[in-house]
Amino acid sequence: MVQREYDYIVCGGGTSGCVVAGRLAENAKARILLVEAGPDCKDNENIKMTGGWSKNFDAETDWNLVTAPMAGVNNRQVKLSRGKFLGGSSGVNGTLCVWGTEQDFDDWDLPGWSGKEMFAHMRKSENFHTKDWFEADKNAHGYDGPLHVEPHDLAPISELMLKSMESQGLPLDHDMFTTGKRPHGCGHATRTVHKGLRSTGADFVTDDYHRQNIDIVVDTLVDKVNFDDGKRAVSVELVDKSGKKSTVNAKKEIIVSGGAYCTPAVLLRSGIGPKEELQKLGVDCLVDSPGVGKNLLDHLIVFTFYEVMKDGLTNDHLVYHHPDAAMEAYMLYKENKTGILSTFPFGAFAFARLDERLKEEALWQEAQKKAQSGRDPMGLTESQPHIEFFTTELYGGPKQYDQYPIDKKSAFAMITELFSPRSKGTVSISSTDPFEKPIIDCNYLADPLDLLVMTEGVRFGNEIVMQGAGTKEVVKGSWPPDLTHHAYTKREEWIPHVKDQATTCYHAAGTCKMGKEDDATAVLDAQLQVKGVTGLRVADCSVMPTLHGGHTQMPAYGIGEKAADLIKAAA
Repeated sequence: MVQREYDYIVCGGGTSGCVVAGRLAENAKARILLVEAGPDCKDNENIKMTGGWSKNFDAETDWNLVTAPMAGVNNRQVKLSRGKFLGGSSGVNGTLCVWGTEQDFDDWDLPGWSGKEMFAHMRKSENFHTKDWFEADKNAHGYDGPLHVEPHDLAPISELMLKSMESQGLPLDHDMFTTGKRPHGCGHATRTVHKGLRSTGADFVTDDYHRQNIDIVVDTLVDKVNFDDGKRAVSVELVDKSGKKSTVNAKKEIIVSGGAYCTPAVLLRSGIGPKEELQKLGVDCLVDSPGVGKNLLDHLIVFTFYEVMKDGLTNDHLVYHHPDAAMEAYMLYKENKTGILSTFPFGAFAFARLDERLKEEALWQEAQKKAQSGRDPMGLTESQPHIEFFTTELYGGPKQYDQYPIDKKSAFAMITELFSPRSKGTVSISSTDPFEKPIIDCNYLADPLDLLVMTEGVRFGNEIVMQGAGTKEVVKGSWPPDLTHHAYTKREEWIPHVKDQATTCYHAAGTCKMGKEDDATAVLDAQLQVKGVTGLRVADCSVMPTLHGGHTQMPAYGIGEKAADLIKAAA
């Protein structure tokens, strides 16, 4: 039963919010309330069973967000599925631990947020379990956190892809996606999976880590934060799915952890945001904060599929090739927690710098003249990758990819991911109704440099597959077979494919960014405190000033750890 008053109220039970709540509850004298908009899902098999991830989309366990039409991707709308249950998107993501580089966080230039410090916070969450074949950098990992992590055993096609990547100039370094020390190479991305079970943010507040001083309320939205006359956050207004409202007081602090899409909405409904936008909504402006909902960043990805001529290289036969395959896979998981449903079907990984490939491009040359000293046109140093490659181990991806190779054929995808996007989007609301979805415009590929780097990345990825030593003899060409884009040799020829296929990597960030005192667009200071008020912080990926060159899962845990430390220090 929810009490009327707590020391701390954490608004959002996703990845970061669970970490904050769990760590604050380590102080037995503190009383914490964790509020989650979706259900508990402790009995939802499709969370712990990693292969069941997509079953949680388009349901009550999904926020079911969709972008506005975006000119840069042929006016398409893109589905932005997010986990809406305790643990949030850590329960539906690709389980990947791609930390980025220390330089990514050094670039924030904020006290307490250096790369060295952020990597330490990420390590704090981790409980790493190695495997005999994996060449781990033992000092790069954590071993005491609630988040269980292990390497992934590759399918044969992925082993061949690593050989192709090496042959195309990307040296093999097993643990490079943890250390962040190699911007151009290939290796293995560790996963938030252990002994066949997915590990999520919920692990910080449930089971062995559940403490009696934390109350968790689910199926309940945070409408807004209330303030006293001194602009101190004093309570939150909640509304359950039946529409029943309640107010809960906070003696010490309120922490908003709604993610890059929902955190701005909570702040706007609370009177914190661009004054003109608030006036149109009929909301009294408590703090004119022009950066709320701006600076939306995301990593764009493009799937390119290939048919494989040799049997047994991909895992398609385990799910598609005979009527009982899917049930056999499920029973293998049910009885032994093994098989294809016990892991996520991503295979080989690589980072790449594209300097040599882009140096003759006029747009690149012109942008280089305007770049800061020691930086390239994308604002990166030589230690930071431009793109990431990763592959699937069977045919599959977002729901539009539904031409399954059921006739005993095999296929896989090369996925190209754009780092350091220059195109920035927005999040806004059209009313103060907390049940109404935010308006999201990711503004993909609006900047010509993003399109330049992405198309060259896709072209390079195609060369790796079609010309690489491991795959050139076993890959037939496009899947579905009627596509011809793999024959393209010029970068410009890939532009239609990129515009048609570009989609989200679910790495939304930046919409309530931290910044220095003189940065008028910064919503937060370096202590994660909302500027202009007291007693209110934000802790999720919306706080990131720029998007790192990796996947957002590990930074989300790191931000949660950092936030908890800041709150404890303040107390």
